[in-house]
Amino acid sequence: MGVVDGELVAHLAVCPMFTANAYRATRLVVMPEWQGAGVGTAFLNEVMQYHLEGNGRCQRKYHTFFHTSHPQLCGYLRNADVWKQTNAILYGANKSRSNASIMKTGKKGTITGCGYGGHFRAVQSFKYLGK
Repeated sequence: MGVVDGELVAHLAVCPMFTANAYRATRLVVMPEWQGAGVGTAFLNEVMQYHLEGNGRCQRKYHTFFHTSHPQLCGYLRNADVWKQTNAILYGANKSRSNASIMKTGKKGTITGCGYGGHFRAVQSFKYLGK
């Protein structure tokens, strides 16, 4: 959590991806009155550097991956020296593959209309390289 004078300004979740020797950051939220002031990107960079220096879980010095669909945040990350874009999906996935997998593992006739994906949202992936 990012706090200024006791006031919550931003928060971010970071979880380990030890199978990939990395961390994953999700859900960067900046309170509305602080948006547009550069607080979110500064906070994100500090948290990523904190983990890269081994101050996170188990003192692992891992890079962190971050996904976002926010156009301005994508633009910042794409042009920042400490970030590298690793992927971009500019359209939603078809959820029929996910639906078929869920149906295969479930009881016949009890699961209908399910699946993940198909949200038609551009998601871009980035890796924090560090200072």
